[in-house]
Amino acid sequence: MSMQRIERQFTRIGARAKLHPPIFQRWGVTPEVSIDIGNDAEGEFFDIAIQPSLVAETQVIDVQPSMRHLLLMSRQDDGKHKFLCGHDERHWFVAAVPERASVSSVQTAFDALKPPAVRGLERRLGVKPRKRNLRRNEAFIRQGEWFFVPIVNQTSISPRLALRNEPIARGGGKPHLCEELVRQGGQLVYVTHRYPNGLSEMERQRLVSRNPELRHLPWVAQRRNPRVFVRGRVRHPDHKTIILNGWHQVMMNTENESIAMRHVAFID
Repeated sequence: MSMQRIERQFTRIGARAKLHPPIFQRWGVTPEVSIDIGNDAEGEFFDIAIQPSLVAETQVIDVQPSMRHLLLMSRQDDGKHKFLCGHDERHWFVAAVPERASVSSVQTAFDALKPPAVRGLERRLGVKPRKRNLRRNEAFIRQGEWFFVPIVNQTSISPRLALRNEPIARGGGKPHLCEELVRQGGQLVYVTHRYPNGLSEMERQRLVSRNPELRHLPWVAQRRNPRVFVRGRVRHPDHKTIILNGWHQVMMNTENESIAMRHVAFID
Protein backbone atom coordinates (compact mmCIF):
# COMPACT_ATOMS: atom_id res chain seq x y z
CA MET A 1 0.00 0.00 0.00
CA SER A 2 1.43 3.40 -0.97
CA MET A 3 1.78 6.32 1.41
CA GLN A 4 -0.99 8.19 -0.39
CA ARG A 5 -3.42 5.27 -0.10
CA ILE A 6 -2.73 4.96 3.63
CA GLU A 7 -3.29 8.69 4.09
CA ARG A 8 -6.61 8.42 2.22
CA GLN A 9 -7.77 5.69 4.60
CA PHE A 10 -7.19 8.05 7.53
CA THR A 11 -9.35 10.71 5.86
CA ARG A 12 -12.24 8.22 5.96
CA ILE A 13 -12.30 8.47 9.78
CA GLY A 14 -11.98 12.27 9.66
CA ALA A 15 -8.26 12.30 10.49
CA ARG A 16 -5.15 13.58 8.78
CA ALA A 17 -2.06 11.42 8.43
CA LYS A 18 1.41 12.48 7.33
CA LEU A 19 3.67 9.64 6.23
CA HIS A 20 7.39 10.17 5.70
CA PRO A 21 10.74 8.41 6.10
CA PRO A 22 12.24 8.58 9.61
CA ILE A 23 13.98 11.91 10.12
CA PHE A 24 15.21 11.47 13.66
CA GLN A 25 16.99 9.01 15.87
CA ARG A 26 15.52 7.95 19.18
CA TRP A 27 17.91 6.38 21.68
CA GLY A 28 20.53 6.33 18.94
CA VAL A 29 18.52 3.96 16.70
CA THR A 30 16.28 5.00 13.83
CA PRO A 31 13.02 3.03 14.23
CA GLU A 32 11.52 1.08 11.33
CA VAL A 33 8.08 2.48 12.11
CA SER A 34 7.13 5.25 14.53
CA ILE A 35 3.64 6.64 15.16
CA ASP A 36 3.01 9.89 17.00
CA ILE A 37 0.22 12.45 17.31
CA GLY A 38 1.48 15.74 15.90
CA ASN A 39 0.06 19.24 15.94
CA ASP A 40 0.20 21.97 13.31
CA ALA A 41 -1.86 25.01 12.30
CA GLU A 42 -4.74 22.75 11.23
CA GLY A 43 -4.78 20.74 14.47
CA GLU A 44 -3.85 17.18 15.35
CA PHE A 45 -2.62 14.61 12.84
CA PHE A 46 -1.11 11.13 12.80
CA ASP A 47 2.64 11.54 12.28
CA ILE A 48 3.83 8.21 10.82
CA ALA A 49 7.50 7.63 10.04
CA ILE A 50 8.18 4.50 7.95
CA GLN A 51 11.41 3.19 6.49
CA PRO A 52 10.94 3.26 2.67
CA SER A 53 11.49 -0.52 2.45
CA LEU A 54 8.51 -1.09 4.76
CA VAL A 55 5.92 1.09 3.03
CA ALA A 56 4.68 -1.82 0.92
CA GLU A 57 4.46 -3.93 4.11
CA THR A 58 2.23 -1.40 5.90
CA GLN A 59 -1.50 -1.32 5.28
CA VAL A 60 -4.84 -0.37 6.78
CA ILE A 61 -6.76 -3.62 7.29
CA ASP A 62 -10.03 -2.27 8.70
CA VAL A 63 -11.74 1.12 8.68
CA GLN A 64 -14.83 2.05 10.71
CA PRO A 65 -15.79 5.62 9.72
CA SER A 66 -18.81 5.79 12.05
CA MET A 67 -16.57 4.88 15.01
CA ARG A 68 -13.71 7.12 13.78
CA HIS A 69 -11.26 4.23 14.17
CA LEU A 70 -9.05 2.14 11.90
CA LEU A 71 -6.55 -0.71 12.29
CA LEU A 72 -3.07 -0.31 10.81
CA MET A 73 -0.72 -3.27 10.30
CA SER A 74 3.04 -3.26 9.69
CA ARG A 75 4.95 -6.41 8.70
CA GLN A 76 8.49 -6.32 10.07
CA ASP A 77 11.34 -8.75 10.61
CA ASP A 78 10.00 -9.71 14.05
CA GLY A 79 6.42 -10.24 12.91
CA LYS A 80 3.18 -8.39 12.25
CA HIS A 81 2.45 -5.36 14.45
CA LYS A 82 -0.97 -3.76 14.63
CA PHE A 83 -2.07 -0.32 15.81
CA LEU A 84 -5.52 0.89 16.69
CA CYS A 85 -5.81 4.51 15.56
CA GLY A 86 -8.84 6.57 16.43
CA HIS A 87 -10.56 9.33 18.36
CA ASP A 88 -11.39 9.15 22.07
CA GLU A 89 -13.44 11.98 23.58
CA ARG A 90 -11.27 15.01 22.72
CA HIS A 91 -8.15 13.77 20.92
CA TRP A 92 -6.77 11.33 18.39
CA PHE A 93 -4.76 8.43 19.81
CA VAL A 94 -2.80 5.36 18.77
CA ALA A 95 -2.57 2.12 20.76
CA ALA A 96 -0.32 -0.83 20.03
CA VAL A 97 -2.24 -4.12 20.05
CA PRO A 98 -0.71 -7.19 21.78
CA GLU A 99 0.71 -9.53 19.17
CA ARG A 100 -0.55 -12.65 20.98
CA ALA A 101 -4.13 -11.65 20.17
CA SER A 102 -5.77 -12.70 16.91
CA VAL A 103 -6.79 -9.27 15.68
CA SER A 104 -8.16 -8.48 12.22
CA SER A 105 -10.63 -5.66 12.83
CA VAL A 106 -11.26 -2.58 14.91
CA GLN A 107 -13.68 -4.56 17.07
CA THR A 108 -11.21 -7.37 17.83
CA ALA A 109 -8.53 -4.74 18.57
CA PHE A 110 -10.87 -3.15 21.14
CA ASP A 111 -11.37 -6.56 22.73
CA ALA A 112 -7.64 -7.35 22.76
CA LEU A 113 -6.85 -4.09 24.57
CA LYS A 114 -9.22 -4.91 27.42
CA PRO A 115 -7.71 -6.61 30.50
CA PRO A 116 -8.72 -10.29 30.65
CA ALA A 117 -10.60 -9.67 33.92
CA VAL A 118 -12.73 -7.03 32.18
CA ARG A 119 -13.56 -9.31 29.25
CA GLY A 120 -14.47 -12.09 31.68
CA LEU A 121 -16.73 -9.79 33.68
CA GLU A 122 -18.50 -8.61 30.52
CA ARG A 123 -19.26 -12.24 29.66
CA ARG A 124 -20.50 -13.06 33.17
CA LEU A 125 -22.74 -9.99 33.28
CA GLY A 126 -24.03 -10.58 29.76
CA VAL A 127 -23.03 -7.14 28.50
CA LYS A 128 -24.53 -6.70 25.03
CA PRO A 129 -22.00 -6.43 22.15
CA ARG A 130 -23.26 -2.96 21.20
CA LYS A 131 -22.35 -1.69 24.67
CA ARG A 132 -18.89 -3.24 24.94
CA ASN A 133 -17.13 -0.38 23.12
CA LEU A 134 -18.72 2.32 25.26
CA ARG A 135 -16.74 4.15 27.90
CA ARG A 136 -19.28 2.96 30.48
CA ASN A 137 -21.28 -0.25 30.76
CA GLU A 138 -22.30 -2.72 33.48
CA ALA A 139 -18.74 -4.07 33.80
CA PHE A 140 -16.58 -0.94 33.88
CA ILE A 141 -16.09 2.78 33.47
CA ARG A 142 -13.15 3.73 31.23
CA GLN A 143 -11.06 6.88 31.08
CA GLY A 144 -8.29 6.71 28.47
CA GLU A 145 -6.21 3.55 29.02
CA TRP A 146 -7.64 2.94 32.52
CA PHE A 147 -10.57 0.68 33.33
CA PHE A 148 -12.40 1.12 36.63
CA VAL A 149 -14.24 -2.03 37.72
CA PRO A 150 -16.72 -1.90 40.65
CA ILE A 151 -15.89 -4.30 43.48
CA VAL A 152 -18.50 -6.33 45.33
CA ASN A 153 -17.09 -6.12 48.86
CA GLN A 154 -16.92 -2.40 49.50
CA THR A 155 -16.00 -2.90 53.18
CA SER A 156 -12.71 -4.59 52.20
CA ILE A 157 -11.23 -1.14 51.47
CA SER A 158 -10.48 1.09 54.46
CA PRO A 159 -11.08 4.81 53.79
CA ARG A 160 -8.49 5.57 56.48
CA LEU A 161 -5.78 4.32 54.10
CA ALA A 162 -6.95 6.47 51.20
CA LEU A 163 -4.60 8.99 49.61
CA ARG A 164 -6.20 12.22 48.39
CA ASN A 165 -5.82 13.59 44.85
CA GLU A 166 -3.37 10.81 44.06
CA PRO A 167 -2.02 10.40 40.48
CA ILE A 168 -2.00 7.23 38.43
CA ALA A 169 0.04 7.23 35.24
CA ARG A 170 1.60 4.94 32.71
CA GLY A 171 5.35 5.58 32.50
CA GLY A 172 5.88 9.09 31.11
CA GLY A 173 2.18 9.82 30.60
CA LYS A 174 0.08 12.67 31.90
CA PRO A 175 -1.38 11.53 35.25
CA HIS A 176 -5.02 10.88 36.00
CA LEU A 177 -5.82 12.40 39.42
CA CYS A 178 -7.96 10.30 41.74
CA GLU A 179 -9.95 11.89 44.55
CA GLU A 180 -9.41 8.86 46.84
CA LEU A 181 -6.98 6.00 46.19
CA VAL A 182 -5.86 2.93 48.14
CA ARG A 183 -2.96 0.66 47.13
CA GLN A 184 -2.66 -2.92 48.37
CA GLY A 185 0.33 -5.24 47.98
CA GLY A 186 2.84 -4.93 45.15
CA GLN A 187 6.63 -4.66 45.17
CA LEU A 188 8.41 -1.76 46.84
CA VAL A 189 10.48 0.16 44.25
CA TYR A 190 12.31 3.46 44.13
CA VAL A 191 11.45 5.86 41.33
CA THR A 192 13.13 8.98 39.98
CA HIS A 193 13.02 10.89 36.69
CA ARG A 194 16.04 8.91 35.46
CA TYR A 195 14.38 5.58 36.33
CA PRO A 196 10.61 6.14 35.94
CA ASN A 197 9.79 2.40 36.00
CA GLY A 198 11.45 1.99 39.40
CA LEU A 199 14.24 -0.11 40.89
CA SER A 200 14.08 -2.56 43.76
CA GLU A 201 16.15 -1.74 46.86
CA MET A 202 18.80 -4.24 45.75
CA GLU A 203 18.89 -2.82 42.21
CA ARG A 204 19.14 0.73 43.52
CA GLN A 205 21.97 -0.13 45.95
CA ARG A 206 23.88 -1.91 43.19
CA LEU A 207 23.41 1.08 40.90
CA VAL A 208 24.56 3.75 43.36
CA SER A 209 27.53 1.64 44.45
CA ARG A 210 28.77 1.83 40.86
CA ASN A 211 27.64 5.43 40.36
CA PRO A 212 27.74 7.24 43.75
CA GLU A 213 26.52 10.50 42.21
CA LEU A 214 23.12 8.87 41.58
CA ARG A 215 22.57 8.58 45.32
CA HIS A 216 21.54 12.24 45.37
CA LEU A 217 18.72 11.85 42.84
CA PRO A 218 15.22 12.54 44.26
CA TRP A 219 14.25 8.88 44.79
CA VAL A 220 10.62 8.26 45.79
CA ALA A 221 9.38 4.98 47.28
CA GLN A 222 6.42 3.54 45.35
CA ARG A 223 4.84 0.15 44.75
CA ARG A 224 5.04 -1.69 41.44
CA ASN A 225 2.00 -3.70 40.34
CA PRO A 226 -0.10 -3.18 43.45
CA ARG A 227 -3.84 -3.63 43.44
CA VAL A 228 -5.27 -0.13 43.20
CA PHE A 229 -8.74 0.98 44.26
CA VAL A 230 -10.27 4.43 43.74
CA ARG A 231 -13.52 6.25 44.35
CA GLY A 232 -14.82 9.75 43.78
CA ARG A 233 -13.68 11.99 40.94
CA VAL A 234 -11.00 10.99 38.43
CA ARG A 235 -9.67 13.94 36.41
CA HIS A 236 -7.45 14.21 33.34
CA PRO A 237 -6.91 17.20 31.01
CA ASP A 238 -7.74 15.16 27.89
CA HIS A 239 -10.83 13.41 29.23
CA LYS A 240 -14.15 14.21 30.81
CA THR A 241 -14.07 13.87 34.60
CA ILE A 242 -15.71 10.67 35.81
CA ILE A 243 -17.32 10.11 39.22
CA LEU A 244 -17.00 6.67 40.79
CA ASN A 245 -19.72 5.95 43.33
CA GLY A 246 -18.08 3.37 45.56
CA TRP A 247 -14.70 1.67 45.32
CA HIS A 248 -13.52 0.48 41.91
CA GLN A 249 -10.43 -1.57 41.07
CA VAL A 250 -8.12 0.11 38.56
CA MET A 251 -6.89 -1.93 35.59
CA MET A 252 -4.74 -0.71 32.72
CA ASN A 253 -5.31 -1.74 29.13
CA THR A 254 -3.05 -4.42 27.64
CA GLU A 255 -1.00 -2.13 25.39
CA ASN A 256 2.10 -2.58 27.55
CA GLU A 257 2.07 -6.29 26.58
CA SER A 258 2.71 -5.37 22.94
CA ILE A 259 6.13 -5.57 21.33
CA ALA A 260 4.86 -2.84 18.99
CA MET A 261 4.58 -0.45 21.95
CA ARG A 262 8.14 0.64 21.16
CA HIS A 263 6.83 2.13 17.89
CA VAL A 264 4.31 4.40 19.64
CA ALA A 265 5.79 7.78 20.47
CA PHE A 266 2.57 9.31 21.79
CA ILE A 267 1.66 8.35 25.36
CA ASP A 268 -1.59 9.46 26.96
